[in-house]
Amino acid sequence: MASLLGISRPSSLLPKRAAAEPSRNLKLAESTLGSGNLSVAVRLPEGERFEEWLAVHTVDFFNHLNILYGTLTEFRECPVMCAGPRFEYHWQDSNSVKYRRSTRLSAPDYIDCLLNWTQAHIDDESLFPVEPSMPFPRNFVDRVKAILRRLFRIYAHMYNHHFAQVCALHLEVHLNTSYRHFLLFVTEYNLVDPKEMAPLAELNDALLEEN
Repeated sequence: MASLLGISRPSSLLPKRAAAEPSRNLKLAESTLGSGNLSVAVRLPEGERFEEWLAVHTVDFFNHLNILYGTLTEFRECPVMCAGPRFEYHWQDSNSVKYRRSTRLSAPDYIDCLLNWTQAHIDDESLFPVEPSMPFPRNFVDRVKAILRRLFRIYAHMYNHHFAQVCALHLEVHLNTSYRHFLLFVTEYNLVDPKEMAPLAELNDALLEEN
């Protein structure tokens, strides 16, 4: 499953752009939200394994973000990975010598590390089994929670600092639908702590009120 659904992210897709004003972006986002019945789409189908359902959606969210963020390559680099003035993210990977300690990175460098880290997890067949007969590891749900928590940061960064450019490229409906799907999914199964999603609290409230 993972090898079939996962995609590689070429280094040429590193995003570069200037920061945009957050509150205006979020208000504009609320006016262009996708209107499909995604609350039904996130529910576990009868007979489906929960772990398989998590795996498919995690890969789907990763692919959407990979492609959406890749469209912003023409814009200059954001010097810090953040989601508005109150939330700054530092990169850390215990399996990496370079980033064993929490490290402040530019947004493109942070997101590149995050997408490569996620891709490595998806390509790990011991974590994301390819064959239906292969079992998921006992810590699979916790590992997926860590992935989704970090993927949220890309959505938060894009909404707070890239949304004007997303609109200029006429991709706001795609971003909004992808994020709405993500929010409903992680809320349905309590996969991301609401405190972690505080940078998009107003937008989240608007989305959840619709369902």
